[in-house]
Amino acid sequence: MHPYDDIDIDALRAAGGSKWTTYPDAIGTFIAEADHGTAPSVTAAIRAKVDTGTFGYVTVAEKAEAGRSLARWLQHRFGWEVDPGRIGCLPEVLTSLELTIDHFTRPGSAVILPTPTYMPFFTLPRDHGREIVEVPLQEQPSGTWEFDYDGIDAAFTAGAGLLVLTNPANPTGTVFRREQLLPLVDIVERHGGRVWADEIHAPLVFDAAVHVPYASLSETAARHTITATSASKGWNIPGLKCAQMVFTNDADWDTWRRVSRWPSHTTGYLGVLATIAAYDDGREWLHETVEYLNANCELLDALVTEHLPRARYLRPDATYLAWLDLRDYAIPGNTGRWLRQHAGVAGTDGRLCGRDFDGWFRINFATPKPILTELVTRMGAVLANIR
Repeated sequence: MHPYDDIDIDALRAAGGSKWTTYPDAIGTFIAEADHGTAPSVTAAIRAKVDTGTFGYVTVAEKAEAGRSLARWLQHRFGWEVDPGRIGCLPEVLTSLELTIDHFTRPGSAVILPTPTYMPFFTLPRDHGREIVEVPLQEQPSGTWEFDYDGIDAAFTAGAGLLVLTNPANPTGTVFRREQLLPLVDIVERHGGRVWADEIHAPLVFDAAVHVPYASLSETAARHTITATSASKGWNIPGLKCAQMVFTNDADWDTWRRVSRWPSHTTGYLGVLATIAAYDDGREWLHETVEYLNANCELLDALVTEHLPRARYLRPDATYLAWLDLRDYAIPGNTGRWLRQHAGVAGTDGRLCGRDFDGWFRINFATPKPILTELVTRMGAVLANIR
């Protein structure tokens, strides 16, 4: 048995955190964080700082080192050479989206969301006075998701200014291939648009897929892209509050230097130290963890086949998120609420990921195998009796 599988629900609930305490009578699977801790190198870096008893503000030099560590990681993992001097630190990837909307797009221009996508993307742009244009991904008979290029082109033609590109995708787990991304470059450039590339899940790609950073596709892509990433998903440290923006043109870097003082100031000190330790010294741990997640994905395949025979499930290329099509069960009302109340499984209702996804359900399989088994078994038991 893998050591991760020794962790039980009682221990997770006792440890605290929103995922396991928001719904104390349910299995928490609605937040994208893992139940297996973090890399020893990260823990050691945090302990070393705690032992000093000094908790002042993070230094400019430490933020710069975080940039260099990310640059080393991007080159090592994806062969993408970026200027470490043009990487900014800030507390959240969502903070990066806020800055991009406010300072790197045409005032008042709409934001394009290929859906299904991450839930906060539907509210954050509106909070900044922007209209949202949903352009659903197209499910293919081959079991893949494709962009609606005509829909994206039409949205830019109508005046949209920013494409939110989440790759690897949340919630589908799709890793978009180079040939899927290249048409976007032409569409965006033709309309003078921008791309905000959310690549936070890129460390969690399974062996069968290859992640290509969007800004690495060409000089044109680099010119119109702002890339956001973080060690928070791969190394399971979201609460430490450190994300990074990668700038690949002069004008954007100049804007960042002008507007970043206060957002960057709120970056977590422990998050910066943890990020450096993760990228530089946590690679072996990450490799082993991705292997564990891949095994969980294989287990989930079998569990869905056995307990949810009417569900449709496209196996993800990356992440630890599974996107289940439960429409054939005709669950009444809100799918997420119904499963929480009847199965004791607190997942994510599909409509929170896009208006066209009623009857879909997102779960998180970065959890011990006994818990994952119980989760799907619970769902299967109540859905088998639905009328």
